[in-house]
Amino acid sequence: MDYSQYARNDVLCVDMRSFYASVEAVKLGLDPMKTMLAVVGDLSRSGSIVLAASPALKKKHGISNVSRYFELPPDPTIHIVQANMADYIQVSIQITKLLHTFVPKEAIHTYSVDEIWVTVNGIKHLSGSRWESARNIQAAILKYFGITCVIGIGDNKFLAKVVMDLIAKNSKEGIAECRYEDVASLLWSSPVEDVWGIGSRLKKRLYHLGITTLGQIAQYPLTHLQKHFGVMGEQLYWHAWGIDLSPALGDFTKTVQKSFSHGISLLRNYTASETFICMLDLCEESCRRARAVKQAGKTIQLSIHYSTDTGGGGFQRSKSLDIATNITLEMYDVCTQLFKGFYDGKSLVRRVTVSLTNLQDDDNTQLDLFNERHKYKDIDYVMDNIRNRYGTTSILRASSYSDAGIILDRSKKIGGHYANSE
Repeated sequence: MDYSQYARNDVLCVDMRSFYASVEAVKLGLDPMKTMLAVVGDLSRSGSIVLAASPALKKKHGISNVSRYFELPPDPTIHIVQANMADYIQVSIQITKLLHTFVPKEAIHTYSVDEIWVTVNGIKHLSGSRWESARNIQAAILKYFGITCVIGIGDNKFLAKVVMDLIAKNSKEGIAECRYEDVASLLWSSPVEDVWGIGSRLKKRLYHLGITTLGQIAQYPLTHLQKHFGVMGEQLYWHAWGIDLSPALGDFTKTVQKSFSHGISLLRNYTASETFICMLDLCEESCRRARAVKQAGKTIQLSIHYSTDTGGGGFQRSKSLDIATNITLEMYDVCTQLFKGFYDGKSLVRRVTVSLTNLQDDDNTQLDLFNERHKYKDIDYVMDNIRNRYGTTSILRASSYSDAGIILDRSKKIGGHYANSE
């Protein structure tokens, strides 16, 4: 592969180790790397997931981020704390502000609450080489926040991320580098399931073709990968050679909104009548987001997952409209039709997701002279204004106050988990 035609940047991928657990350990005045600590999503539910486990807890008891609260061993030295998402977001923001002292904000791409890409092109006279920059950033985060981080260094974002996942996390220094010339020796032996961007479904499809390592993807004919996976096949091929065509500099955060979706894994099994109430709350949230940016959608999708207590399964169906909408009751009416049309009539429901897609500008939607839909839209916008001014729960539909309503509980959460433990 001739890499001379591809951009070569100095990109760092910074990952906070066991971030939630580290933040909680520091709050308690404990060493994040030596303390056994578990962060649980909801301490009132024995089946709640362990959102984060400290390195010491992982090593001694094998607890991971897919473990459940009830699986924690009865070890009195384990600190078990309720998730505090607001705290984690605040620390993440402060870490990003710290990085602003190293590079301009345009060179920072926040990938998640605990993972950040930083492009350090052109700062050698300030922070030295990209290895020196990585060490300086690592030391600063530890000094000011008490949190250990690992850093991958690459010629592009993909290489920085993958070498961080596969090598830096297991190295003594917590820093590893991969240049274009190092791809074959460092990465090609990696199992495909360990490579960023390849999930369980894609892994199965690759295994079906006899592809089990990143190197085998690189040696597989590009035309065959395109035939089997479409555009994704082309991306797999170039990534296997260490090539990432996404930009390394500029405003990473500006993306095109493709849909407005809201879903929830319910805390208990819902009957059909209760599911209707849940769907209305979810439609309210989806349409509110769409109205906030003056968007409307012509396609509405409903996804229902049944409880394993009644056999599991479910369905996902969609319906396209003649006129795009962001009116809550219109979206709810379509979801109701889809549910009645495809519900098996007996199963209990455990997860519901609604989506508003096929978007267009709200100003382009037509008014129907033969109904009063404009009045419903006006009501929705008035309700939005009240909520924006006085809070999300300042005005709700009566059904939201029932046991099946979800908005009140969701208003206390960030990313599906409680913002504060109080």
